[in-house]
Amino acid sequence: MAALEAAAIHAQLRRRFGDAVGDLAGTGRDASTTVGAATFPEVCRFLKTEPALAFDCLSNLSGVDYPKRSVIQVVYHLFSYRHRHWIVLKVDAGRDDPVVPTVSHLWSHADWQEREVFDLLGVTFDGHPDLRRILMPEDWPGHPLRKDFVEPEEYHGIVTSRESLLKA
Repeated sequence: MAALEAAAIHAQLRRRFGDAVGDLAGTGRDASTTVGAATFPEVCRFLKTEPALAFDCLSNLSGVDYPKRSVIQVVYHLFSYRHRHWIVLKVDAGRDDPVVPTVSHLWSHADWQEREVFDLLGVTFDGHPDLRRILMPEDWPGHPLRKDFVEPEEYHGIVTSRESLLKA
């Protein structure tokens, strides 16, 4: 079976899940759609297990902080090795208490990628088997990729600021 264009993949999602799947934005490898958090695990299971879609690879999982919208958006780049097609899914989570269901049971490497987004942006992945910090110390204050993050002046007596090495 030939690769499907993003519009065809999106059409299948809309037929199956209705308004829980947003409009298609962008084209080619950047084509994306938003999905409601409540329906997100179902959508992912469908994308992975439907033979005509067979999205067997979660190639990237990242997050973006949108403080003006009071949202943290989790972004999933999916690829099918069998069919050579792709789609990007986006899930919005409220910035005050961002929660998105885990997909680590569908793509095992989501385990580490979700931990990274948890660590750096503070998104809780509901149902994750081992959600803990992966890059920052367990007691690090805050989430460094949030736009309003202020780095502490010191951490356990260690100064965190340093002079730029690029100064001439």
